[in-house]
Amino acid sequence: MNGLFAVPLSGLNAQAKRLGVSAQNVVNIGSTGVRSDPPDAADQGYVPERVEAVAAPGGGVRAQSVPISPPATFVHDPGDPAADADGLVPRPNVSLEREMVTQIDAKRSYEANLKVLETVDEMVGSLLDVAS
Repeated sequence: MNGLFAVPLSGLNAQAKRLGVSAQNVVNIGSTGVRSDPPDAADQGYVPERVEAVAAPGGGVRAQSVPISPPATFVHDPGDPAADADGLVPRPNVSLEREMVTQIDAKRSYEANLKVLETVDEMVGSLLDVAS
């Protein structure tokens, strides 16, 4: 019977992680990004991520964070202390619009998984009432 609850619970956990990663991207949207893809040890700065859902054995999903590629885009801002000789500053490859859509989608998916969990709970309760 635990399997009935495992699928919607994994969905809740995955959407919570997705929302957290997206919020982290938004918070760091103005920070200095890394200069290479993939980032090496000499690079400093924020590497934005996204969450992928991977099928879990036995049903459900497992949330996995993966870096966005390329991790940075370059903005011309010669006055920035992080600017290179051409006045280019690496900024995280984060789109505020995309992150807002991701957050709305994660919220709706979380709500849907919660509804499935509530329905399974009601069904199990009804089954136990019939069996007793």
